[in-house]
Amino acid sequence: MSDEKQELLEFPCRFPIKIMGERHDEFVAILTEVVRINAPDLAEVDVVLRESSGGRFYALTVTVTATSRQQLDDIYLSLTGHPMVKMVL
Repeated sequence: MSDEKQELLEFPCRFPIKIMGERHDEFVAILTEVVRINAPDLAEVDVVLRESSGGRFYALTVTVTATSRQQLDDIYLSLTGHPMVKMVL
């Protein structure tokens, strides 16, 4: 058996990322641009917004065409470090 970690994903692949944060008028625009830094081909159709039942939070799902594990790691790092983001799944 090889010492290398076996990759569970085959690239390229479609990969959904859920971003949660407090409601803000620019939430979608700002976080879509953050994702586009590492996934410039992200299309509007791949961005879905849901509002919490109380209206205080947003859940934004962006589905990227991932080309590598490093690309996904870079997207996660940029999102988790953003002040508008509470959680990334």
